[in-house]
Amino acid sequence: MAQATLDHIIVAAATLAQGCDYVESGLGVRPQTGGKHVLMGTHNALLKLGPRLFLEVLSVDPQAPAPARTRWFDLDEPRMRASLTDGPRLVHHVARTDDIEALASRSPTDLGEILQLTRGDFRWRITVPPDGHLPGRGLVPTLIQWSDARHPADGLADRGLSLVALAGEHPDPAPVRSALARLGLSDTVKVTYGQSPRLAAMIRTPRGIVTL
Repeated sequence: MAQATLDHIIVAAATLAQGCDYVESGLGVRPQTGGKHVLMGTHNALLKLGPRLFLEVLSVDPQAPAPARTRWFDLDEPRMRASLTDGPRLVHHVARTDDIEALASRSPTDLGEILQLTRGDFRWRITVPPDGHLPGRGLVPTLIQWSDARHPADGLADRGLSLVALAGEHPDPAPVRSALARLGLSDTVKVTYGQSPRLAAMIRTPRGIVTL
């Protein structure tokens, strides 16, 4: 039976430079330039967190034309845009699978349609709701299936960072926990009650454990 494995976590930012500054100030390491997502009008920078695991800084690409569809990860949502003017923050996590159709159909939370995307030489399929919202307010993962054995983390420099834990808070945690269980991620993301949805990552760095 298909299962999901944590693939990457996403820090959203009003600009890519602000996102990279935020990560560097917290972790002591600046993310590497990634590339552009033409379909979504976004661009990114990446930081290795372990084998086949990375942190992605994501923002709207000011040089790209407006996409024909709503951007992913709530980047067009007014409240998200307003919050990012106060500073970048961790907003979501993405889990990979070898059978994205089967796993998406198993999720009790609607993960959206399955799209084919590219960035440079990388090709993948990914779940994206038509309106671009974050499933489970960011606590239920987006699913991704890479087209071949290559993975973005393979080409990133090892800067001595590793993910220790990923945890979240939600005002109605039961449906979120149910979705995570159905995807095989109950031990990967621990979700407890909180007044507002929130995701936090504990990352081991050369100067100690830091929480984003």
